[in-house]
Amino acid sequence: MTGDRSRERRQVTVRGVVQGVGFRPFVYTLAEELGLTGWVTNNADGVVAEVEGPGRAVADFCTRIGSEPPPLAVVESVEHRAVPVQSGDHGFTIRPSAGGPGRTLVSPDTATCDDCLRELADPADRRHRHPFITCTHCGPRFTVVTSLPYDRDRTTMAGFPMCADCRREYTAPGDRRFHAQPIACPICGPRLTLRRGTADTAPRQDAAALAEARGLLAQGAVLAVKGLGGYHLACDASDPTAVRTLRKRKNRGDKPFAVLADSLETVERLAQVGEAERELLLGPRKPVVLLRRHRSAPTADVAPGVAPGSPDLGVMLPYTPLHRLLLGLPGDPPGPTVLVMTSGNRAGEPIVTDDTEALTRLDGLADAWLMHDRPIHVPCDDSVVRICAGAELPVRRSRGYAPFPVALPVPVVPALAVGGDLKNTFCAGDDRYAWMSAHVGDMDDLATLTAFERATAHLTDLTSVSPRMLIADRHPGYRSTQWARRAAETSGLPLRQVQHHHAHVASAMAEHGLDGSAPVIGIAFDGTGYGDDGAVWGGEVLIADYDGYRRFAHLAYVPLPGGDAAVRNPYRMALSHLRAAALPWSDDLPCTAVATPGERKLLDRQLERDLACVPTSSMGRLFDAVSSLAGVCHRVEYEAQAAMELENAALSDVTGSVGDDARNDAYRFILRTETEDPAAPLIADPAPVLAAAVADIRAGAPAGPVARRFHQGVIALVQEVCEVARHRTGIETVALSGGVFCNALLTQGCCDVLERDGFTVLRHRRVPANDGGLALGQLIVAARAEE
Repeated sequence: MTGDRSRERRQVTVRGVVQGVGFRPFVYTLAEELGLTGWVTNNADGVVAEVEGPGRAVADFCTRIGSEPPPLAVVESVEHRAVPVQSGDHGFTIRPSAGGPGRTLVSPDTATCDDCLRELADPADRRHRHPFITCTHCGPRFTVVTSLPYDRDRTTMAGFPMCADCRREYTAPGDRRFHAQPIACPICGPRLTLRRGTADTAPRQDAAALAEARGLLAQGAVLAVKGLGGYHLACDASDPTAVRTLRKRKNRGDKPFAVLADSLETVERLAQVGEAERELLLGPRKPVVLLRRHRSAPTADVAPGVAPGSPDLGVMLPYTPLHRLLLGLPGDPPGPTVLVMTSGNRAGEPIVTDDTEALTRLDGLADAWLMHDRPIHVPCDDSVVRICAGAELPVRRSRGYAPFPVALPVPVVPALAVGGDLKNTFCAGDDRYAWMSAHVGDMDDLATLTAFERATAHLTDLTSVSPRMLIADRHPGYRSTQWARRAAETSGLPLRQVQHHHAHVASAMAEHGLDGSAPVIGIAFDGTGYGDDGAVWGGEVLIADYDGYRRFAHLAYVPLPGGDAAVRNPYRMALSHLRAAALPWSDDLPCTAVATPGERKLLDRQLERDLACVPTSSMGRLFDAVSSLAGVCHRVEYEAQAAMELENAALSDVTGSVGDDARNDAYRFILRTETEDPAAPLIADPAPVLAAAVADIRAGAPAGPVARRFHQGVIALVQEVCEVARHRTGIETVALSGGVFCNALLTQGCCDVLERDGFTVLRHRRVPANDGGLALGQLIVAARAEE
């Protein structure tokens, strides 16, 4: 600044995740450091500041405001313009927030920071053991904000007046809690309460509530615990009886539970933890991370019933102070080191957020309720991710991620895309942003539909998106599509419908920033999607851009006998595939043996007469069929169970590696055509795969080698069909999407062989490959604007 005496004044607007993350105190400190006068405020666009001083200092400010933001901030843009010098400012001030139209990005909820954790454990600190400790670097955001700009009176903390000490911290620009909207302490903050049901007339509070909750968990009880975005059901993960009780009460079947561990050291006893997994576990989002379980003897920390049949264990570390306190601080009485932590709801219902509802809807599931009086405005389940091919693969994108937007490679008109019916996530979009909602769930009951409707209203209000179009899947039976149709009729908005697998491929293209000017080879493998011919698609290879697609290849059609009955009973799919491959239903095959003679007779007649047998090309159903054929899983209690257990069986086989060479030892599909038309799609016939698997099983091969060779076969199919597509079209970019690609073994193997063959491979890293990412693809296909 030496020698620069000219004065300038500039107005600076910063957009992005810049509210509720300590941005204004950062601006204040930066201006003070540079000797600038002026002011800063929040408004509906983001953060706006005016700074005045020597020209070089003002220029330095405009650079550093974008390059040195606070830890939780994400700066999307910095704009500045010259304004008249005023010379009347006295120092630098922080002004109250201003309302008005505009748009900013709300921060996701963030795990408790290290500074707050140190204070939580410090007996000398006034927030020692305070279950709601937070600062500008951590804590609730999305789940408590009711409107913008993000200020305390626009959050669910509005009903908790600050005490004098908290007010002093809140108004001190140099304090870590300056304008931390959820700021609180034991004097003025929310209160813990433990109840043993609606009839409990003497609930315990605060420290007594926490102590009793820890005691109950140690005794084998099931506890309903209010978290950031809803209630969890918790029990001691090491107690087989407690785990079995929770599973029975929740009617969970064998679906794996996620667990909350007290430390990274405990996690490393449970599963394999690489550097990328360690960063996720310890980072500010702290999702549930799917980790490969150790093949050694099971640890005493987790009972076998926590995740039976799964190759993975879903693990997270404490992300709220209450979780940390439940697992204990140094000096606390011994208690469980690992807790089962599953969504607080009954099967098929949305997560419970309201305290009164929790006492009724979770009655019969929980033995006691650990609740607090800070309202949850937005339901938000835990996110689930895994590391695959060295990068994140989201399985469920929710807490810690929502509502942070996905930047779009092309602009879209204001629109709402409603996603699918399973793992529903919807998407609001405008210009070059798409805001994905938190996980809603399966749209199969009224409570979920009601939650969906509330969530769409909140997200569009929060993002200032006024939809001019509604977008849905083409499946006429989807509840999400039916909702969109009713909403379109009521509002007069146009409704666009997008083919399911086209949306899958488009979502992968969009998150990788492709503008759609060049097509890709889209591999869309899933369980169910409504096809153009009315069949159930799911083993699709599309040549696609955002404007459209053509079906280049697909898995051969086989009958889906009884629709959902075949999905629930993989042995039915196995018998259907055997029939289509002209292979007999001999009694020495596990899938035949599990069916009673009466069942076989009825199924034989059903297939022969084509009764209630919709044709399907689903790769997901082929995984089910091979799982039953190999004797791994014949009946399922949750989505993708048979495929997950087949992946686990493949991992257990040490006789070969899936990804080293997909052609080595692989079962082989045949690529054929059914017509002379060169434009007709290729057919991937699994008959040779099934014949080879049957031969192996009859030769006494266990499930592991059969599962491994099948995975190799699917990888080899992807490799071969992409080679043919490249030869015919010249396209060298492949997009992998659909729920089957949540299988890390398959995804890793496909990435390895395709990249080795010179393809550019797009796989999901920001939105799920399953239907949780569907809405993003719907949006960019249907709502692209003319530039």
